[in-house]
Amino acid sequence: MKNKLLIILGLGFAWACTSPKAEKIDYTALTDEERLEIAKEIALNTIIVDGHMDLPFRMYNMGHDMRGEVFDFMTRSDQGNIDYVRAKEGGVDAPFMAIYIPATYQETGGAKVLADTLIMMVERMVNTWPDKLALARSPEEIEANFKKGLLSLPMGIENAAAIEDDLSNLSYFYNKGIRYMTLTHGKDNLVGDSSYDDSETHGGLSEFGKEVVKEMNRLGMIVDVSHITDKTFFDVAEVSIAPIVATHSSVRSFTPGFERNVSDEIIKKIAEKNGVVMITFGGSFLDQAYADANSAVRAHMQEWLKENNLSFRDDKAREYMKAYAAEKVPVVHVSKVVDHIDHVVQLVGIDYVGLGSDFDGVGDTLPEGLKDASMYPNIIAELLKRGYSKEDIEKICSKNFFRVWKDVESVAGL
Repeated sequence: MKNKLLIILGLGFAWACTSPKAEKIDYTALTDEERLEIAKEIALNTIIVDGHMDLPFRMYNMGHDMRGEVFDFMTRSDQGNIDYVRAKEGGVDAPFMAIYIPATYQETGGAKVLADTLIMMVERMVNTWPDKLALARSPEEIEANFKKGLLSLPMGIENAAAIEDDLSNLSYFYNKGIRYMTLTHGKDNLVGDSSYDDSETHGGLSEFGKEVVKEMNRLGMIVDVSHITDKTFFDVAEVSIAPIVATHSSVRSFTPGFERNVSDEIIKKIAEKNGVVMITFGGSFLDQAYADANSAVRAHMQEWLKENNLSFRDDKAREYMKAYAAEKVPVVHVSKVVDHIDHVVQLVGIDYVGLGSDFDGVGDTLPEGLKDASMYPNIIAELLKRGYSKEDIEKICSKNFFRVWKDVESVAGL
């Protein structure tokens, strides 16, 4: 078996190097173990872009900004979903750092200040470890960093509350390295309506929001349509002259009624606009049975916490919830992520799908085989099992998103 694996690994590496001979191998006929070994090699030799990770806000919650400390990103951790060691093991090369602004900042103020703080924390990591990390403001910079062996940390804002009511803040953040902006988050804001909010404040994109989309187009900043209502989405699609992206959304047909995921109609429109849907990994996004069970568990926990005068942060509460959920919530496997990829591919083709984990943003709801950044090879192995080609996998991992990004840049200034 060892010799056979070495042969297969050699073929897998040759495949990553575009060997015509390797292309003839039927990867669907291999064992799961053999496919996984090849998938690991492919992950290390293919640029993998992830559309959304919430590491900056996790660092902020840990108080590193207050203490002026640099987050220890270099050491393997059992906390969160990404660190340098796990990223390199999994072959992820450009995880977008989400500059996340909670909706409460729309009420309290300080959204721009928080965005600046989170950007500063990402910059501080890069400045601390310049031999390991680098910022990235374009596909070309990611490609150059990849050749140097550097992990790229591109950035995107999550929630347009960050620009407050000032359109000029878009160019301010663009100059800071922000390359996409998610228009809303948990509540309606000045730009448009959120899929998590029933208020329908604007009935779609606001007049200010239309100007925001136009200015993003002018700058070459990607418009992220995750989190917005369907009405807001179609307004964006009408206003934007550039492709649009859902950086961390899955397919609604698997979770009927969950507007946070994208409908088939929206997927078709994104493809029509030459954009991309980046599939997210949270269990409630992937599987309706999981979502229903998880909601029931959370409702139970709310009552249990009140009865026991505890909060979710208490160790006793965490232990109880973990044990209780283990009995109630079904297991979701990494294969579910590929089910969602399959759906997009079958609906509109291979050119319009990518990966957007939402690591550090979805808590303990991640699938088996996809708990952290070391596990991207499990997605690739499942794709191989289903007959996806080398070219297909490269498109899913980065080439689709790079095409969109370059197209967005090409309309800048128009």
